[in-house]
Amino acid sequence: MSFWWVERPPLWTLALAPLELAYRAGAAVHRASVRQVRARAPVISVGNLTAGGAGKTPVAIHLGLRLASRGLRPAILSRGYGRRTRASMQVSPESLVGEVGDEPLLMARRGLTVFVGPRRALLADMAVQRGADVLILDDGLQHHALARDLDIVVADASNPFGNGHLLPRGPLRELPAALRRVQRGLLWLTRCDLPRDPRTASLPAWPAVESAYAAQADLHGRRVFLFAGIARPASFEATVRGLGADVAGTRWFRDHHRYSAQDLSALRGEAGGATLVTTEKDLVRIDEPHGIVSVPVEVRILHGEDALDAALGTVL
Repeated sequence: MSFWWVERPPLWTLALAPLELAYRAGAAVHRASVRQVRARAPVISVGNLTAGGAGKTPVAIHLGLRLASRGLRPAILSRGYGRRTRASMQVSPESLVGEVGDEPLLMARRGLTVFVGPRRALLADMAVQRGADVLILDDGLQHHALARDLDIVVADASNPFGNGHLLPRGPLRELPAALRRVQRGLLWLTRCDLPRDPRTASLPAWPAVESAYAAQADLHGRRVFLFAGIARPASFEATVRGLGADVAGTRWFRDHHRYSAQDLSALRGEAGGATLVTTEKDLVRIDEPHGIVSVPVEVRILHGEDALDAALGTVL
């Protein structure tokens, strides 16, 4: 929703104010009613204040690979947003996206151990039983049932809060003041290669990591047609243009959109011969991706690597 990310949303969004208040009240009741349990391994939560757009998934992948490179056996615990089943299971690179969700499948294809299910305390037990010695709680900031040893809060340094309103009036799932409940936190700012939003100064004065994304695709001079179902498509378009591509057109879908054969046929018609280009996360939601180019992104830490290592060392 584009109005989520502008500083001054349209006046008609005032009609959403009652729903915003209801969401805030419901979140408070849920938080107060949860009984927290502790896992049998250290838990690191990776989460954010907004509903998408902060870059949480690349951060979780980077963290998992970083821990594995040190000889640890990390496991990522995910709700598996958008999956069509409720069974708790381990994700394999060959899993169906409808069974496990797009982000868990992407993580598994990057070589990480991933578990999905509605109860992450149960997933923690499953992961430890199968050899995990550190747990990464994916999208964990608003998940209160599992105690954590470190909260990594991911925020887009160029636009951390969107229009500043809670769902559905804006992208925030919590106000920044909610971070006061975090006992041990690390701030992870993404897109630090873009102009800094002054509102980042209102984030907690925790140890911080500053990062950017390094896109990996050879698109220089190629005529491309972009499509994606992500929270911030404008950011993806800027990334592709930064690679030197000639963007002939764009088509944006709702976040986590599942592509049908009809969608792909229509996209190829709109592209008019241009190469179809999408995100790595979108590609896992396409059953027949032949001829479609994805743009993988890697986290590139600019500052704060020592702070990250110190925080992980304290936890582990």
